[in-house]
Amino acid sequence: MKILISNDDGYLAPGIIALANVLAPIAEIVVVAPDSNRSGSSNSLTLDRPLSVQRADNGFYFVNGTPSDCVHIALTGLLNFRPDLIVSGINQGQNMGDDTLYSGTVAAATEGFLFGIPAIAFSQLHKGWDELEAAAMVAREIVERRFDNLPLPYLLNVNIPNLPYDQLKTMVATRLGKRHESEAVVKDKDPHGRDIYWIGPAGAARDAGEGTDFHATANGHVSITPLQIDLTHAAQLAALRKDLS
Repeated sequence: MKILISNDDGYLAPGIIALANVLAPIAEIVVVAPDSNRSGSSNSLTLDRPLSVQRADNGFYFVNGTPSDCVHIALTGLLNFRPDLIVSGINQGQNMGDDTLYSGTVAAATEGFLFGIPAIAFSQLHKGWDELEAAAMVAREIVERRFDNLPLPYLLNVNIPNLPYDQLKTMVATRLGKRHESEAVVKDKDPHGRDIYWIGPAGAARDAGEGTDFHATANGHVSITPLQIDLTHAAQLAALRKDLS
């Protein structure tokens, strides 16, 4: 198996190093990741400047761009082979519910999916890298599964509680929950007295009922959510057609 690994925390992040270390014994891996933290970059591609690719002493490639840039460059110009799987993460912090729209971790996996390659995004529930080794073991187990009942390509979003391996409960298939609106921006002043704004934290969970990623992880389970790209609001098509007739 050949696996392309990326993330949004940057090529020096403990999460991607742990993921590479745990997958190297079972696959041929290549790591192509951002040169710095690009959290929240979503699916953006850099179109206003050229991008450079460099190689670190540990063999990882790093790009001065977004997670989507990394996977796009790897698949269309850098690699001389087509990976069997795209893996992104392990992210420092959860990517559940509405987070998936903003997440660079999910975006890196999505870019591979758009090229017709199965892809999995991995995130830990809380920041700080606690129990990262356990999360990496879970990631390896998921990569080793065949998922024979899923049509190819698939796009999976995985969230792992920060618990010791023997305290983690089963892996469960979930749907995305929903959050409340984000908290207000944090207003401050720069050294020249001008107003500056920090984007506030994500809102609390609004839909965290049974069956959601929020509910599963809160109860110690590993959440696995299949994602799709089609944003069409199918239920509103008939109403819109009536309005347009």
